[in-house]
Amino acid sequence: MLRKLAPSILDADFTCLEKELRVLENGGADLIHLDIMDGHFVPNISFGAKIIESIKSKTSLPLDVHLMVENPANHIKLFVEAGGDIITIHYETCKHLDRVIQSIVGMGVKCGIALNPATPLNVVEYIINKIDILLLMTVNPGFGGQEFIPEMINKITKAKEIINSQNKLIALEVDGGINFNNLSQVITAGADIIVAGQIIFKSTNPEETINKIKNILIK
Repeated sequence: MLRKLAPSILDADFTCLEKELRVLENGGADLIHLDIMDGHFVPNISFGAKIIESIKSKTSLPLDVHLMVENPANHIKLFVEAGGDIITIHYETCKHLDRVIQSIVGMGVKCGIALNPATPLNVVEYIINKIDILLLMTVNPGFGGQEFIPEMINKITKAKEIINSQNKLIALEVDGGINFNNLSQVITAGADIIVAGQIIFKSTNPEETINKIKNILIK
């Protein structure tokens, strides 16, 4: 599977968001990662479907919508209609996970399941073949700029083994604290999609930084 970069726009300058989108495109980003936070499941509040709709109108890149919200089933249709191409929900927020997965797939978009750092991999045993993406959080969700949790390297490795045992193409996405000090290690462990925020938007030249990350991904 070709490795991909999904910049998280949480750290972008929202006063010139269209300009930021052009930077991501010109740098070679593959997806745009959109963190939706509700102030309940995670401490922060980010943005909603209207922003997704605006972004969709300004870019051709697929939109990777990460719902860090309570009761995600209540919001899925809204974010699909706003332009989400991938809808990822958290295992920790769903009482009836299989039903919600069926709902997402039934809307004609890709489905992802996200796991917090302390959530064991065995919780996806009976649904892994129904999803397109397994997203591993490598920081505790809710804030940008956190340090990567070292123990997650082993979790990434084990998740990749589980995915490789399936008869379906499933991407392993990794999100949280990724920088140039740990990027190669994360890739070697098995990540297919890298989510990166501050490493890109806090750099002096975001487009060049994206290009540098992409060059590491394709090695």
